[in-house]
This record gives sequence, C-alpha cells and structure tokens, in this order.
Amino acid sequence: MISRARRMLYAGAAGAVSVVMGFSALGVAAADASPAADDEVPPTGVETFEYPDADKILKERGIVLRKGDGHIMLADCAVSNDITIMTSKKHPGQNPPFTYCFKVTGAGNSGYLNLEVPETFNVMTAGRAVRATATVGEQKQIVDVNKARSTAAIGEGFPGQDGNTAILVELRLIG
Repeated sequence: MISRARRMLYAGAAGAVSVVMGFSALGVAAADASPAADDEVPPTGVETFEYPDADKILKERGIVLRKGDGHIMLADCAVSNDITIMTSKKHPGQNPPFTYCFKVTGAGNSGYLNLEVPETFNVMTAGRAVRATATVGEQKQIVDVNKARSTAAIGEGFPGQDGNTAILVELRLIG
C-alpha cells in the first residue's frame, strides 16, 4: 500500500504541474493576443475584374483591354470569331490585318468587356447578340448586333478625320 505521505506528495506534485502548465498556457495566449509590429494582416481577396496580361496584349496586339467578367476573351481569329471587330488601324499583332476576334465563354448569355479599339468601323457576330459602345468624337454611340443582324457599322471608319473615327469602348452580350 502507498503510504499517506506518499499520496500527499503525488497529489501536491500533480497540483503544482497543473498550476505551472495553466500559467504558461495563459502566458502564451496573452502573448498571441497582441501581434508584433512585424506581423501584417493579409489583404482580403477582392476581384477587380482586370483583364489578365493587358500590358502585354497592348504591346503585342495594339488594343487596350481593361476589365471584364471573363465571358468575352480576345482570341485568335483562326480559332474563334464569336465577335469580330473591324478597324481601319493596322497593327502587326492583328491576324488577319485590321481585325480583332473575341471568344464568348460560358453559356454565352451574359458578359462584358471594357476595352479600347481605335478606328473601329464594323462589329460582326456569329450567332451572338452583342451591344457595342463606342465614342465618336465627343458623342457616345451604341449599336446592337443581334442574331438576325450579324453585322453593324459603327462610327465613320475614316482614319485621320478628327471626330469621325470611333473608339470601341465596351462589348456586352445582350442575350
């Protein structure tokens, strides 16, 4: 049998260990409560809808792609011509010349792309209903291209005539 003195010793030791462990856990918790100056709170994830590789595309293809929801994407005309933009400004990155093509992703019922295509004169679609918005001088021009009307003129399309050339600024799927 364990003597009474030994039981008291074990109980006292167990109590002392519990107290020490409790205080050290409290110290760790208190230390974690106030982060050091070196610790930074990570930023929250916010989608900006900025077009990926826009700077590279401007340099290589000659157009500005700003923002969109990912449902209208610049494409190679040999691969996709869901939406075709005709421009009177030639750039080495166009294939074929004077043309930019876009692919519609997803179900194709909604999508938008904020862009800048200078000297645009025609918008064509392949079975998509699209609203094209352009600036012609100081005026805003909106053209709807639907499935029945697969092409639409926009702006005057004459390069070098101030105020008459259109800059395409938005493409939007309308159904």
